Amino acid sequence: MYNDTLALRKDAWNERHENISYFSCYPYLKLWREETPDYKDINTQVLQDAQHRVDLALKGFFKRVKSGGAPGFPRFKSFGRYNSISYTQHGFHVFDNYIYLHKIGDIKVIFHRPVEGDIKQINIKRTSTNKWFISIMCDNIPAKNVPESIKSVGIDVGLETFAMLSDGLYFKTPKFEKNEKRNLSKAHTKFSRNLKNAISRKKYKRIAARIYERISNKRENFIQQVSRYIVNNYKNICFENLDIADMIQGSHLAKSIKDASWGKLINYTTYKAEEAGRTVILVDPKNTSQVCSKCGQIVSKDLSIRIHDCPNCGLKIDRDLNASINILRLGLQSLGYPLKALTYSEGVITAVQIPNIN
Repeated sequence: MYNDTLALRKDAWNERHENISYFSCYPYLKLWREETPDYKDINTQVLQDAQHRVDLALKGFFKRVKSGGAPGFPRFKSFGRYNSISYTQHGFHVFDNYIYLHKIGDIKVIFHRPVEGDIKQINIKRTSTNKWFISIMCDNIPAKNVPESIKSVGIDVGLETFAMLSDGLYFKTPKFEKNEKRNLSKAHTKFSRNLKNAISRKKYKRIAARIYERISNKRENFIQQVSRYIVNNYKNICFENLDIADMIQGSHLAKSIKDASWGKLINYTTYKAEEAGRTVILVDPKNTSQVCSKCGQIVSKDLSIRIHDCPNCGLKIDRDLNASINILRLGLQSLGYPLKALTYSEGVITAVQIPNIN
């Protein structure tokens, strides 16, 4: 259904310069469903969702064209590359230890937490290691109780220090992918040395997939816990508004930046803050590392210099801490606080220990 819809819209444009909308594709769904008996064994919403994904992929393509980026036209999907389906409105029922899906039946599940609110959509996903997950999207979820706080914080993300907070606390960068580099290299080497259709080649492909999945799970767990700590302890949370995609282009640090997943930290903190009634502010990142947080003078320094040493006022602190204080100042100014400068009270910079990240 995905490939047929993509071919329909692609051919209509190439042959007639006609742009077929998502809603105009629906009659073709009915026609294809009558012509292909197998489609009758699939819930109609699942088929409609496949057409909707084509529409989203094309919208993303045209958006990239307008922005001047590398467009990358949507590709046809092979059997192994379509790994999820969605029930978007009805056709499902959630019970204590199983979920009923129309045209599929009862599926035993392990719930990691109780389902709250009104269920709006269910997504079923298969991972590269053949594990299956169901995501349940709900509306009208009860507000989450978090500790009362009046504190504000600026957060500077980096490679050596994952997140430096303006009060001196910081999170070390775990470097999950770097720690698995030897195992990955070994799996990729054995994979490439085997013939294309050999059983052993498939074996090492699965091994590499398990390693990547382990890296992803560790990273996900770490960022979830860091974002939860931040939201629980601070009312106003300030980040730099980073263009991460642009930072990766042509950079020798691209792999490290991807492994750090700064974007995930900001996204996870943002949605948790919305649930908790906290405020997330994104500020202009220009010169946050160069401006002195005490006197406001620009002290130029390249990436190799990790200490901010101001010749004007004598302030000497960690470079990332100086940046995080500037981020906090800009964030509070955007909220209407008339602050010109913030200074870090001398004390011990402390690493925040997040348990169970391994």
